[in-house]
Amino acid sequence: MRPDEILRQTGHRPWPLLKKPWVMRQTWERLLFAHWPVGFDALRPLIPAGLELERYEGEAWLGVVPFLMRDVHPRALPSLPRLSAFPELNVRTYVTAGGKAGVYFFSLDAGNRHAVDIARRWFHLSYFYAHFAITQIGETTDYCSVRSHYGARPAILDVSYRPTDPIYVSTPGSLDAFLTERYCLYTTDRRGRLLRGEIHHQQWPLQPAEAEFRRNTMALAHGLALPDIPPLLHYAHHQETLVWPLERVT
Repeated sequence: MRPDEILRQTGHRPWPLLKKPWVMRQTWERLLFAHWPVGFDALRPLIPAGLELERYEGEAWLGVVPFLMRDVHPRALPSLPRLSAFPELNVRTYVTAGGKAGVYFFSLDAGNRHAVDIARRWFHLSYFYAHFAITQIGETTDYCSVRSHYGARPAILDVSYRPTDPIYVSTPGSLDAFLTERYCLYTTDRRGRLLRGEIHHQQWPLQPAEAEFRRNTMALAHGLALPDIPPLLHYAHHQETLVWPLERVT
């Protein structure tokens, strides 16, 4: 899909597109959104000052999101073989600042050392290098990530997942929309200043999913215990995304 086609659909966004040009393109594939309700008091101390931890009907949520990245490249430059395709795994929660609801990442594991170095240095995100083993058989994805970043806390995800029902789009105001329809991320720079990075994509083509978690210590790496209940699961096969540069939130 061409960037102008991605930009043409904006009616689902909660605020207008930035007037500044986007700077990076990414394609996300075979995503599993796995979410658990987690205590507000456990999450709040881990969120930077200036961000409000969001709740849906009184509950805060933690997401573990494995997927595959490809076609990652800056605007006006081609994809590069050693930088443009790699697996990624996010641990995230949901926050707001200045009237814009977004995502806060506790960690982002990736299978490309160059991408990890660039993201840590230029985007101020908590990226970690990890070893991945991924197998795709039909609609089933077997996904194993073992963090190997020097000095980082150990974290492992070993899961198989697949979609179970047809594609749908979330209803505004629903929990599905709360957990997925997010159009910016928040982070802090080395001086502790709050930064926002905006993105744009079409509305998520969600599918109900099932998953077998053989091992999952992604939240424990941050001192967070997941409740002993089945997670809320969504699958998305493909999403093409445009990224804007970080801006300071004042």
